[in-house]
Amino acid sequence: MLITLPLSLDKDNLRSPLQWCFRNINDTSAEDYYSLVMAAGKSGNCKMLEPFKPPPSKRSRKERNRGKLPGSTPASEVMDQEIWKEFPEDLFEAVISRLPIATFFRFRSVCRKWNSLLESQSFSHHCAEIPQANPWFYTITHENLNVGAMYDPSTKKWHHPTISFLPAKMIALPVASVGGLVCFLDIGHRNFYVCNPLTQSFKELPARSVKVWSRVAVGMTLNGNSTNEGYKILWVGCDGEYEVYDSVKNSWSRPGSMPSNIKLPLSLNFRSQAISIDSTLYFMQSDPEGIVSYNMVSGVWKQFIIPAPIHLSDHTLAECEGRIMLVGLLTKNAATCVCIWELQKMTLLWKEVDRMPNIWCLEFYGKHVRMSCLGNKGLFMLSLRSRQMNRLVTYNVMSREWVKVPGCVLPRGRKRQWIACGTAFHPCLTATA
Repeated sequence: MLITLPLSLDKDNLRSPLQWCFRNINDTSAEDYYSLVMAAGKSGNCKMLEPFKPPPSKRSRKERNRGKLPGSTPASEVMDQEIWKEFPEDLFEAVISRLPIATFFRFRSVCRKWNSLLESQSFSHHCAEIPQANPWFYTITHENLNVGAMYDPSTKKWHHPTISFLPAKMIALPVASVGGLVCFLDIGHRNFYVCNPLTQSFKELPARSVKVWSRVAVGMTLNGNSTNEGYKILWVGCDGEYEVYDSVKNSWSRPGSMPSNIKLPLSLNFRSQAISIDSTLYFMQSDPEGIVSYNMVSGVWKQFIIPAPIHLSDHTLAECEGRIMLVGLLTKNAATCVCIWELQKMTLLWKEVDRMPNIWCLEFYGKHVRMSCLGNKGLFMLSLRSRQMNRLVTYNVMSREWVKVPGCVLPRGRKRQWIACGTAFHPCLTATA
């Protein structure tokens, strides 16, 4: 231990050199050492040695600004533009592909080069390597049936894109989605359209070979890992008629007929959108209660009899990481609650896994509440409405988190829009119709 001995400021001590004392702790007792340190501490003369640090000097504003011209940038902050010319193109695309999707609406207008990235195969490859984030929701409001509204749950903001590709005065509703594309069906159930809501990539599908004017259920699957390998669309009616569209061939086909072991007519639940797991589509039916599935690769139909929970209404299928889920309203007496179930594959029974917090459900007490599920891909968006209420809520299956969604208001508007229908889609900058 190194200790400085106290020095008085008399002339003798000023003339004499500094003297150091190295005390051997082993030569004395612990009490003596402790008393020495305490006595020196009280007198303020025993201090730990520290390196000398001069106080920071302040410069006047005139000195700090000396040599600077108005509007000039310090030399250390100036970047040589030649550096950007040599910046690797592959690295540049990798950085851009990892930006938040919402920035796409701004960065396309920066320059032609950035706008042309959407047509780059290497940029598409970089985007495909990024894990899918939470889905967005494409919705239609009651007040503007021919205008869409997109909700981004990561920023909790609504976007109102201009959908210019649909025919004038045509009301087309979103019915399915896959790989960043949304499938629309006109309200007359005649024409199909596919588009990427982010990039406005659009295609009107050829006319169907079967003329069906009644309601149909629709599902979509990918041929591979992205839309670059093509996609398929299936429509099926209650009479058992169905067709499959292949984007690679750009045509509809009738792979076969409904097997005899499936009861016709199909009592399809049109309030529930189809879900896709790998290459299989699942549709909900009400009589008998259960699920009808179709494998897009093998062309095989299957039917599963699954009794629904009692007191259930407004239920719809959903999926999360390969699991089949069910979302619905449980109503008993005057109490209503939103519940989540998971299908048990061994027993083919629904098991309740979560329900909305009770304090939220109290708002529904005594009200005739209706619910529609606007997105069923891991993150669900639920529209809950009555004469006195209009609520939007999201539910995350993995985190079991319920979040209230801000109201949908048009730009420069104040009135809250009522959501009529919608679908979830995973935003993808490079998906092409």
